Amino acid sequence: MQSEYVMDALDSKLNELFDGKVVRKDLLHRIKKGTNVPTFVLEFLLARYCASNDPAEIQEGMEAVLSTLQENYVRPDEANAAQSRVAMKGKHKFIDKVHVRYVEKEKRHWASLENFASQRIAIGERFYRDNDRLLEGGIWAEVVIAHNDIDADAYAFYVEDLRPVQLSRFDFASYGDAKKAFTRDEWMNVVLRSVGLEPSKLSHRVKLHFIARLAPLVEPNFNFIELGPRGTGKSYFFSEFSPYSTLISGGQATKSVLFYNNARHKIGLVGFWDTVAFDEVGGIKVKDPDTIQIMKDYMANGRFSRGVEVIADASMAFVGNIDMSVEQIVNSTEYDLFQPLPEQFDLAVMDRFACYLPGWEMPKNSSAFLTDRFGLITDYLAEAFHHQLKHSNRYEEVSKRLKLGSAVEGRDEKGIKKTLCAFLKILHPADSPTDEEFDEYVAYAVECRRRVKEQMNKRKPDDEFARINLSFFDRNGREVVVYCPESLSASATLEPARRRLRAETEEENGVVASASPSPVRQPTNVLEPLEAPASASEPESPTERHYTIAYGDTGHSYDTIFGPYLPGAKSIVVEDPYIRMPHQIANFVRFCETVVKAATVRRIALITSYDQQTDMAGLQEKLDELKESLLEYDVALEVQLNERMHDREVRLDNGWIIKIGRGLDFYQKPEGWYAVGATDLSLRRCLETKVDVFRNPPSKG
Repeated sequence: MQSEYVMDALDSKLNELFDGKVVRKDLLHRIKKGTNVPTFVLEFLLARYCASNDPAEIQEGMEAVLSTLQENYVRPDEANAAQSRVAMKGKHKFIDKVHVRYVEKEKRHWASLENFASQRIAIGERFYRDNDRLLEGGIWAEVVIAHNDIDADAYAFYVEDLRPVQLSRFDFASYGDAKKAFTRDEWMNVVLRSVGLEPSKLSHRVKLHFIARLAPLVEPNFNFIELGPRGTGKSYFFSEFSPYSTLISGGQATKSVLFYNNARHKIGLVGFWDTVAFDEVGGIKVKDPDTIQIMKDYMANGRFSRGVEVIADASMAFVGNIDMSVEQIVNSTEYDLFQPLPEQFDLAVMDRFACYLPGWEMPKNSSAFLTDRFGLITDYLAEAFHHQLKHSNRYEEVSKRLKLGSAVEGRDEKGIKKTLCAFLKILHPADSPTDEEFDEYVAYAVECRRRVKEQMNKRKPDDEFARINLSFFDRNGREVVVYCPESLSASATLEPARRRLRAETEEENGVVASASPSPVRQPTNVLEPLEAPASASEPESPTERHYTIAYGDTGHSYDTIFGPYLPGAKSIVVEDPYIRMPHQIANFVRFCETVVKAATVRRIALITSYDQQTDMAGLQEKLDELKESLLEYDVALEVQLNERMHDREVRLDNGWIIKIGRGLDFYQKPEGWYAVGATDLSLRRCLETKVDVFRNPPSKG
């Protein structure tokens, strides 16, 4: 029997002042392990069924949540059964992410569910008229799908009802009034528990980092960047915390998708979301230079022009990985902390970042940091942030209290003030901080902006960004110069040598530069030797990756996902239970083509499954044909059928393991077999899926 939960002081206060708007986060963790449904969806159900502290009621509510998920949430491999259920029952309610697209040649809209495997679900205009985001990235909803019995119609299913999974009403005044009963530190702990973290396990500085991660969700047009090691949860707040945020994972960032589609006369993602976040920012492909120019305009003032003048509130967040050690970078004369950014992100883009969060200081994801205490329902807190982004402006309040030093220039001041506004909205939604608290926020905001300026100063061959000693005047009138901890004693960062400018000047004056170093003061603690950056002719060593392919993404193929990890592999094991339908076998053939191009592989073992509908004779015939074809490339294919398997992963004998949530079958059906993307998978739109690439010690023999 489960022991009775004992509330602490913060639990009691939270339950008293936010009755019906709190949930125990350990309940979320227990359910979360068994499903990939976003946090705000699960808490939507927990709030409905488990809004109590009575053990019996909670247990009953948990059973109701699990029953609801079992009945209404469909996993990707159950899509065919879900369609059959609707056909037999006439209609059924699902919890799923719903997308709507307009098909120009048919002059009508079609809906699709991520896990229902139909791209042609009829939908009434009122649904996508009242929920714009259905057309731009999709939304999670409770949706009733009904069966269409009219044979003459070109569709089998239609949307009978749709309810977005988020609060229908939000009262900001009562939210602010209830918050006033908490001290600043108590409220900071409430916010951290609400996002699933246990504040008692975190240092005060790390708490501030987590608060800063929330800034793009609460402050409009806030340009945020976090770079650091893998596995610190950088993208979580943008993918699962808020229904008002969307995460772009890899692929191409086009001006039509992000900003404005001239052909459709429709605004892009910035018009529909509070936050547009870019995961794995180093992998963003920007082919059109106009995209970067429009991004610069938008990041500068929240507006841009593409034939029409567009104004939007969406913040932009960029998260990515740094592979080198931070100590090595800050003590290097060659590298800087913007190293992972795409080459198209020039100094003008970097100068627009208000806050660079030091991701290398964040703890690795671990259950040790998860809370089992009460917190606000995620959706409720997300609504509070959404309300403040749209309706609250703290800029004047900040300007009256803030006095900055002479080194702070225009963009520095704007970035610092916007970070301060975000902290006030999160931690003081209806009150004001004390002078001591305000000074703490100012110091943090100045540090986050200084980190941006230091790296730009390192890149620029002249002194345009040389005024890096940003300062402010505290409550006692004392000027405080703020430093970044990682570069406090790094001469290579604080006083970068202007070697490029000197070389250019000497060349103009006809002076031949000598091979010996110029007589400038060299940093005393440079780590030697530093690895040289990979040249264009030297491919980078493959690294572990954990990312999400978003619904509708392009740019992902078996070559891009598996190709970097194949060199040196001789044997591959593919476990995928769904290599049975013609299109799934075709996907496996394309995968084998990628393997053959690696040249070293001599064996492929496929472990798959079958069901009662599988055409075993047809399956065997197609796989035998593939076997014969592979033998011409000196590759042996072995096939093993196992009807009880469920895992999806590809194991290479060089130690790499690639797990894809949907296996090899993560592509949408093309619009037609004569449309772009029909044969080139890098141009075909994808379904949403997670990809995890990690390494085990290479097998011997």
